[in-house]
Amino acid sequence: MKRLTLAFLFSLVSLMIIAQDDLMNLISQDSTSEINYTTATFKSTRILNGHSIERMAPGQLDVRISHRFGTLNTGGYNFFGLDQSNIHLSLEYGITKWVMIGIGRSEYEKTFDGFAKFSIYRQSSGARVMPVSISAVTTIALKTLKFADQSRTNYFSSRLAYTAQILVARKLSEGFSVQLTPSYVHRNLVATELDPNDIYALGAGARIKLSKRISLNGEYYYIVNPKTYMSQQIYNPLSLGFDIETGGHVFQLFFTNSLGMTEKQFIGATTGQWKKGDIHFGFNISRVFTLKKQKRPSNY
Repeated sequence: MKRLTLAFLFSLVSLMIIAQDDLMNLISQDSTSEINYTTATFKSTRILNGHSIERMAPGQLDVRISHRFGTLNTGGYNFFGLDQSNIHLSLEYGITKWVMIGIGRSEYEKTFDGFAKFSIYRQSSGARVMPVSISAVTTIALKTLKFADQSRTNYFSSRLAYTAQILVARKLSEGFSVQLTPSYVHRNLVATELDPNDIYALGAGARIKLSKRISLNGEYYYIVNPKTYMSQQIYNPLSLGFDIETGGHVFQLFFTNSLGMTEKQFIGATTGQWKKGDIHFGFNISRVFTLKKQKRPSNY
């Protein structure tokens, strides 16, 4: 009788172990049957000057105000650049989960601009593993500044410039994200025959989370074209600063050697040099409004 009891207990324990293994396998299968998308790779739709991988959710409107002041090396007479100001105003709207659009107007060169951003892939784990997020951005800029030579025939198309970019980003950890941005800028009209109509650049950006609401951001664009063959000396735009989230707003405070705030203006047209003090203090203010609520929660 004792042997039968021991055999029964042994069999019962074995069945419990097998059942536990089967249950763990089912839980594991359930967890990998879902697609877990990575969120908040960056805090804003801009790293600093350039676009980030982030986009507006469907029905959300982002009202953005951007400023770039004069250079620090203008000294105390100009309050280290704060006496001079350049402003850009824009409205950006999420249409679907994969596309957003925006329009804006910049005081610099009296430029109107528009863009569309398309999400192609999103970083994810689980049932579908995607190591990076990939988006495409296309922009158009209209320069409305009066032509320097009014006596010649000036064409409307000469005012236009176009940009195409691919954004490739990865959130490496909860506090660290990186992005590469191959970029192409086409300018219909350039200053002289020495200046190329087409500019090629490779951008790189990073975000380091310092606290729940503050992060350190950096951004750099390397101009591929030989700069020695251009009519004026240009430099690679470099920006360093902070994201500060206050709940309803995202503030970006930073320093940059570029005065322009659209791709056509800071890629291939940056004339400031960091080591000479041609550094502009600037900021972006982002305020998001929900104009259309989603009907049901989704894995955005």
